[in-house]
Amino acid sequence: MADPIPPYEMGDLGPEDRKQAPAAARNRQFIIDVLADWLPKTGLVLETSSGTGEHALAFAQRFPALDWQPSDLDPAALRSIAAWRQDGPDNLLSPLLIDTSKSSWPIGRADALLSINMVHISPWAATLGLLAGAGRLLPPGGPLIFYGPWLADDVETAPSNLAFDEGLKSRNDAWGLRRVEDVAALAAKEGLLLEERRAMPSNNMMLLFRKRS
Repeated sequence: MADPIPPYEMGDLGPEDRKQAPAAARNRQFIIDVLADWLPKTGLVLETSSGTGEHALAFAQRFPALDWQPSDLDPAALRSIAAWRQDGPDNLLSPLLIDTSKSSWPIGRADALLSINMVHISPWAATLGLLAGAGRLLPPGGPLIFYGPWLADDVETAPSNLAFDEGLKSRNDAWGLRRVEDVAALAAKEGLLLEERRAMPSNNMMLLFRKRS
């Protein structure tokens, strides 16, 4: 099957419960290399909007000392995560239904939070809720990590990302690439400070926020 035009819908990935997203195979090792530097050595990682669950499986396998908690809002995604989990290690936990825009989550704490390719294909309220949730759940020093395409005042936006942004907004006016500076300002209100930013392949970026001590 050819790659769907991003962002894909879960239904684009076939009728099987265990779905495959082509981008997951392409970017997971790059993400893992950064996570190895940024994640705690032990504890529980909450991954929001886990999608197909392929990342969660790969990350749980790579970081056996961490308990990996995938989550999503989409029922098809939750089924796919559960299907991939059948072949996963014991530290890959059963997926949770989490709507980050809501203030009530079915989890009370996490040592790290990870969000991959969510903020640009969800309403702004989902990002605001994620920041608030990280402020509630993370301990002092705990990381909140983002991966995806971003806009930044000090980085010239690639033409492909500008076109991507226009395409997102044409599909849903609540979507679009977000400015790093906007998210950092709101994160600070939740006690989360932007500590590091890394350029990634395909004009993506990873952001590391830490809960203020």
